[in-house]
Amino acid sequence: MKHSAKIIIAAIALSLTAILTSCYEPSPLYGTWADNKGNKIMFDSEGGFSATVIINGNKELTLGTYIVLKNILVLTSDSGNVTNTEWDIRGNIMYLNWVDSASNAKQLQLYKIAN
Repeated sequence: MKHSAKIIIAAIALSLTAILTSCYEPSPLYGTWADNKGNKIMFDSEGGFSATVIINGNKELTLGTYIVLKNILVLTSDSGNVTNTEWDIRGNIMYLNWVDSASNAKQLQLYKIAN
């Protein structure tokens, strides 16, 4: 009797684990995105990002956190700058507008180069 109860509990635990992991869908943003002009953004699964973006010949490194709200990406830099931008992924290309610390905007088309 005790043996069959252990088997039933193990089966239930295994079923719940399978259900929960099958429902999890990672964000398509996760990974490293770059272009051939030196722009690069890395999004991690814990809500952090690092970006190197060149605007008007100036290369700027930005670290911070991000939140995804449907097609809006809210980027908060470690310096406190908050940017809301629409984003879209079509195929292997991500499109978004980047705003640097001096409020200069740049349209980016980045290719996924690593997960």
